[in-house]
Amino acid sequence: MGMGFGRILTAMVTPMKENLEVDYTSARNLAKYLITHGSDGIVVCGTTGESPTLTNEEKLNMFREVRNAVGTSGTVLAGVGSNSTTASVDLAVQAAKTGVDGIMAVVPYYNKPSQEGMYQHFKVIAEAAALPVMLYNVPPRTMANLLPDTVKKLSQIPNIVSIKEAAGSMDQVSELKRILPSDFDIYSGDDSLTLPMLALGCSGVVSVASHIIGDKMKKMIDAWFNGDSNTAGRLHLQLYPFFKGIFITTNPVPIKAVVNMIGLKAGGVRLPLINATEDERKFLGKLLDDIREELLAATTLNNKDLNKI
Repeated sequence: MGMGFGRILTAMVTPMKENLEVDYTSARNLAKYLITHGSDGIVVCGTTGESPTLTNEEKLNMFREVRNAVGTSGTVLAGVGSNSTTASVDLAVQAAKTGVDGIMAVVPYYNKPSQEGMYQHFKVIAEAAALPVMLYNVPPRTMANLLPDTVKKLSQIPNIVSIKEAAGSMDQVSELKRILPSDFDIYSGDDSLTLPMLALGCSGVVSVASHIIGDKMKKMIDAWFNGDSNTAGRLHLQLYPFFKGIFITTNPVPIKAVVNMIGLKAGGVRLPLINATEDERKFLGKLLDDIREELLAATTLNNKDLNKI
């Protein structure tokens, strides 16, 4: 496996001020918090970062701010994907100047390109960026599935080195592992499928839950790679309700609410998303309490440790 980006990458929210301007100070603070709580790297301005409602100027500022905040402590990937190849290429070229370690580009959404169209789209971006590229396949959002044969073809482009796979199909993951080069990294794009995908030989996860339980996810993943499948399985089952619960409504609405609940500043979301409702906030508050209680009951964590969750 290549493992150039790390095992746990957090798809970071973009903190907002009360007027919904980007809060760069809080973004720097959150990035540093994540790197010290289980994350090997950060994906900036992906879907969880509300990329569709950010301007290119805001994205580039976020790339710079997070890069500077993280320093050499972790990797930083810039989300440059859109459904316009030209726009993605332009942003990728500019992102490369901000010092990020790589870029992530999602399958073009809404226009439903063919497999050859997707191949050409990613090929042009990779050739323009001169940075390592992570593909992102998420058919529930894009309405197009990047198939394994196309990924194999793309893997022959030297700087396309990994994929965030969120089609939700273990059969598709199995086929990817079967036909791709051994050093091409496959990351889970679904927190709840992290351990099953590790069992198929994948490299790690691009996570949302790691905003809150990154330390515990790191223990789960480390246990797996250290050959302790029993501990990994136990941690997966403890964390599973949280993995699923933070998607009670459209991401990143719930995770922003929970990040705010633990005392970090994430702010609200921009339209067309709306903030969590009162009922959703009650559910998320209980979810947070439950995961704290579950971990306290199952481990020897003290109160200081629990304050990190």
